[in-house]
Amino acid sequence: MSEAVLILGATSAIARATAAAFAARGDALYLASRDEDELRRIAADIHLRYGVVVHHGLFDAEETDTHEAFFKSVVTAIPNLSGVLLAFGYLGDQLEARDFSVGERVIACNFTGAASILSHCANYFELQKRGFIIGISSVAGDRGRQSNYVYGAAKGALSLYLQGLRNRLYASGVRVITVKPGFVDTAMTFGLPGMFLVASPKDIGDRIVLSLGKSADVVYLPWFWRYIMFVIKHIPEPIFKRMKL
Repeated sequence: MSEAVLILGATSAIARATAAAFAARGDALYLASRDEDELRRIAADIHLRYGVVVHHGLFDAEETDTHEAFFKSVVTAIPNLSGVLLAFGYLGDQLEARDFSVGERVIACNFTGAASILSHCANYFELQKRGFIIGISSVAGDRGRQSNYVYGAAKGALSLYLQGLRNRLYASGVRVITVKPGFVDTAMTFGLPGMFLVASPKDIGDRIVLSLGKSADVVYLPWFWRYIMFVIKHIPEPIFKRMKL
């Protein structure tokens, strides 16, 4: 049975790949981001390739006062909305983010804006007693590291928020999945030093959709990041604080 899925941050590389994976199985889509021209191009391409219904609309994660009206417009366009993929994020520059005027935007986009829109999604699905929420967090949120602790803190907060939603919505039959990618070949990570074991957006997108058919609540992508982060999380703090990660 096909779904109808809202994709937030639909112009990102991972979101595009995941949208294609949803469309390939016949799901209707609502694509949302801040770039209307790019949204229009992506929507037309997916409709042409897969023949599914594709809506699109403007959405800004940082403009939280618009989120309620935006979500109402989505469920008006797709009354049978059955799932949400939260795929937006902002890495920023860690050195610049030491100035909170810059770091505040990293937090606003990756956590505050996410918590805002997901609150509306969660309330809707809880009343429907069905549906799913997939939130793309990051392995960066598993432990604070000097190289990206502002971004990591925001993603760590998102992971905890999704965990709480999962606990709250379980009794209503609503699935909440936390996806934690490692390094992915996207515009956001292009040129960053220290990249290794880099995954393709298509592989990540395909596996996000496949996760709906499995039981895991927290999904590391690719799978081996679960073990990499297990090791990193268990390095004793007296040793870890001396490391340059």
